[in-house]
Amino acid sequence: MECTINWGGPEGMLFVATTGSGHVTAMDGAPEGGGHNLAPRPMEMLLAGTGGCAAYDVVLILKRGRHDIQGCQVKLEAERAGTDPKVFERIHFTFIVSGKGLTEAAVERAVKLSHEKYCSASAMLAKTAEITHSFEIREV
Repeated sequence: MECTINWGGPEGMLFVATTGSGHVTAMDGAPEGGGHNLAPRPMEMLLAGTGGCAAYDVVLILKRGRHDIQGCQVKLEAERAGTDPKVFERIHFTFIVSGKGLTEAAVERAVKLSHEKYCSASAMLAKTAEITHSFEIREV
């Protein structure tokens, strides 16, 4: 896996990332840090990537189990250390999974498997952060 980050120049703190798969995304800093608030902060991208990784796992596990999943949303709430390096210290994932006939046991199993076995991103962040989960099932 590879990624190239290019600075937007001396007028701010905009960075453009080009991923190995050929996709482009931007990151920017807060105005008080020299940025122009044009894009998410790098740490927000890290949190979003972790949520995406976990959601991917949950959807895939439920689909492979032939469950009728029709939606998956993950809300993440994170707390960072007050001093540098301001690592994540706590992250809570709230999964909102919708479908037909989804059982609590199936969704709980998918969330647990993601956390304990499959999600590389949350496994890395668990080295510094206490990671917790909850979920809600919505019938559609």
